[in-house]
Amino acid sequence: MKSHSFLILFLLLSFTVKAQSELETYPVFEECKNSEQQNNCFKSQLINHLAESYNHPDSLDESESVARVLFEVDTIGKFNVIYINAIDQKIKSEIQKSFDSLPKIKPATYNGEARFIRFTIPLSIPIYNTEEININETKILEEKKKNPLQEEYDQLKNQQFNDDQFNSYLNIPLSHEVYNRFDKELNRIGTNTHTSSKPYSYKDIKPYYNFEKEVNDLRFDKKTWLGKKFFNEDLVTIKGEDYWLTFNIAADLQLGKDTESDESYTYNNTRAAYIQGQLGKKFNFFTAIYESQARFADYYNAYAESIKPVGGNPATIPSRGIAKRFNENAYDYPIAEGYISYKPSKYFKLQLGHGQNFIGDGHRSLFISDNASIHPYFKIETNIWKLKYTNTWRSLRDTRDEVTDNGSYRTKYMATHHLSYNITKRLNIGLFESVIWQNDNDRGFDFNYINPVIFYHMIEFSTGSKGGNALIGLSYKYKWTDNINSYGQLIIDEFATSDIFGGQNSWRNKLGFQLGVKYFDAFKVKDLNLQLEYNEVRPYTYSHYTGVLNYGHNGQSLAHQWGANFREFIAIARYRKDRWFGHAKFIAGTRGLEKNDDLDPFYGGNIYGNERDRIKDNNIKIGYGNKVKQLFGELEVGYLINPKTNLKLYTRIIHRSFKPEETTATVFEDNTTWFNFGFRTDLFNWYYNY
Repeated sequence: MKSHSFLILFLLLSFTVKAQSELETYPVFEECKNSEQQNNCFKSQLINHLAESYNHPDSLDESESVARVLFEVDTIGKFNVIYINAIDQKIKSEIQKSFDSLPKIKPATYNGEARFIRFTIPLSIPIYNTEEININETKILEEKKKNPLQEEYDQLKNQQFNDDQFNSYLNIPLSHEVYNRFDKELNRIGTNTHTSSKPYSYKDIKPYYNFEKEVNDLRFDKKTWLGKKFFNEDLVTIKGEDYWLTFNIAADLQLGKDTESDESYTYNNTRAAYIQGQLGKKFNFFTAIYESQARFADYYNAYAESIKPVGGNPATIPSRGIAKRFNENAYDYPIAEGYISYKPSKYFKLQLGHGQNFIGDGHRSLFISDNASIHPYFKIETNIWKLKYTNTWRSLRDTRDEVTDNGSYRTKYMATHHLSYNITKRLNIGLFESVIWQNDNDRGFDFNYINPVIFYHMIEFSTGSKGGNALIGLSYKYKWTDNINSYGQLIIDEFATSDIFGGQNSWRNKLGFQLGVKYFDAFKVKDLNLQLEYNEVRPYTYSHYTGVLNYGHNGQSLAHQWGANFREFIAIARYRKDRWFGHAKFIAGTRGLEKNDDLDPFYGGNIYGNERDRIKDNNIKIGYGNKVKQLFGELEVGYLINPKTNLKLYTRIIHRSFKPEETTATVFEDNTTWFNFGFRTDLFNWYYNY
């Protein structure tokens, strides 16, 4: 609110400069250039500007208090705040914003040269504009005469940081718990939001959800430096006139017990550091480095080792990357990720990075998910009218022995298009297409796929029948009420009308679909969100007859965790209250796994199988092969230690039941209960239901 209705301001200005003599002129506002009393005009205009721009925080009452501000007007006429002392952080932030809004003015002078001048102002809060101002001045001091270049270092002042990341085009980290906080606001009837292409940026979400207000509302009143940094703030902040950056250390420290394991405990020991920032108004950047050692539950270790790369490394940690051996029974998996974003106009955003993306409104995605390891990508987002168009190009790897090329991993490339269209204020329709091609004939990255509006399937046939593997998809979301919406996806890997409608369950019916519903503030309980989801993918979907052009990276599926040949039902409940949060997750599914490690014959569940080795052509049904019934339950409760950095303390219990019809060397019945607690900076999703 504006402060014109508040109590009267009292103002006391004191000036300090270094050698004792009088200034020739005060700093001069534009309104004062013809005034005969420059000093009084300067002070009155300063108060006019501050009173006009100051907004008293709505969450605070209007009782009078006093804030003291130390600031300077530098040699180019810019106001720089050095220190603010006030009773509340929110008042400090509003005073800083008021000073940031001040215009550049003509600087003070001495002997005809521009000079720094420093002021101390006690302000009554809320600030009120009045013509009657009582001002007492102290002695004026002056800087020794310097070459302007000698003042260059001193002019690099670290300005007050005001949660600037929440007003930037930095990505909101892919975390189900974080995205759950504002999912309801994005899905209200009448919003022109596009919720399927993730991650979002803070700037995209700001009109619907106020991260800065959330952080301020949860802020603890800590007086010590350590208390402020641990519970409320970034570790290091640097801010200049048109740039800022933050530096934080991060951790993912887990300790647990797998009740069915011979090992005495499980653990994850991740130490990390990340830097993010902004240069000018259009460039943002983020980079993170993780150093990790871990031993997980036995079933999770077994899966990680089943997708190990050729070359001697023992495992690939799902969603993260390739691991080397640590001690005798654990893994060491270092990771580096990051991106730079450029916003050339309000319609376009470009991002070059090494990380993960997600397309869909569900817990799973049949298009693109954050299941596979991080990888290089280039993305263009276009927002106009009721449309959002996302183009992404990726570099992927196949790490299996049978496709290794001269001792190095096989490289392949992927291009995807996703068009989201808000047809009405309730209904959204999405169109998806992707193509994967390999570096055959030394063609490298095929620039045929650069065109952002081209039909990939046509290119696939023009470049040769083995030139690429193309998929298409359709998605929808419908907002029944402000609290309930439904969503779905359909993925088509191969479409042959005679096979699909022939009634013979042909292997060429390579299809999958998803149906889901979300219920926000369920049963009128604030921040209780419920989700139900069903996923089904037929055998041989996402695989390819070349053995290389499958829909995978580093041994993992780029879409659903289970690959293909499955049915799955998911129920999730999430709740949060202040800094407390929790979720309960239940997953039940039927899967058709392979019976032989060499995937010959191929039953269609492992997307890395070769379709030429398929078991038969017709009568192919979901669950064909080694049929498995799988149950998974997860309960987690946690506490948000620092809302600025997403540092959390949590405890979790997982129960997994895995019952195959046939026992093989790598597939056998297993019942696991896994207890875990930890201390984590939540920057990505862990998935444990393999």
